[in-house]
Amino acid sequence: MRKITAHEISCAVAKSCIEANYKLSDDIVQAIKTSLDSETNERAKDVLERLLENLDMAQKEKMAICQDTGMAVIFVRLGQNVFVEGDIETAINEGVKTGYKKGCLRNSVVSDPLRRVNTGDNTPAVIHYEITKGEKIEITVAPKGFGSENMSAVKMLKPSDGEQGVVDFIVETVEKAASNPCPPIVVGVGIGGTMEKAAVLSKKALLVPINYENPDAYYARLEGEIKNRLNGLGIGPMGWGGDTTALGVNILTYPTHIAGLPVAVNISCHVTRHFSVII
Repeated sequence: MRKITAHEISCAVAKSCIEANYKLSDDIVQAIKTSLDSETNERAKDVLERLLENLDMAQKEKMAICQDTGMAVIFVRLGQNVFVEGDIETAINEGVKTGYKKGCLRNSVVSDPLRRVNTGDNTPAVIHYEITKGEKIEITVAPKGFGSENMSAVKMLKPSDGEQGVVDFIVETVEKAASNPCPPIVVGVGIGGTMEKAAVLSKKALLVPINYENPDAYYARLEGEIKNRLNGLGIGPMGWGGDTTALGVNILTYPTHIAGLPVAVNISCHVTRHFSVII
């Protein structure tokens, strides 16, 4: 049994909050560059160039990529042979508090959804736990801005709706979102399980590198077809038209009930942030 202290966890989370907000992963950056090369709309090309300039400046100047530094969504893979000395949830939230203060990141969390009083330190985080084998803890911090989160959707389709129903729902969700999520976007899709399982899957799908080819050929094909349909909408970067509406589409699935077909679409702007550490 390996002991990991609450302080170690807090430090890892604080670092991850800052890193996630200052620098995008290489797959997202490369996707923007590739889109810039293939984009035919001059206004869209100008927007993509400015996005790349912004990313470069944020990294060089050690500042947030976007003013909306998000609500901290944290995925914890906890090894079953780990003993956490202290309260893990408190440790995670202390890390968020420290990271957002040290990184000069905006505090965007309110303590109650209706009374709307800001907590002042961007806590509490939304935390998802998974028990795994081994004696390590893997923590992924994925700050989620709400310009895109507000455009996400869950729908309980009928099994008879099938593949076409799923695809149509995804496309309709993105079309309805239009410029609101600051495209070009990354689309995470969760299919199966129950309502809440599909929603969590769609969030986790945003962590999958967009240059990663789905090992299931059926879903790899579906991801490609959906991406083509989304880019055919003509929404374009920041909604100004063009060929680049979606940088990537990732699908995660889970077994479901014979009577159900839950589908969740989690939209993220091009600032699809996440940073992982292993303790």
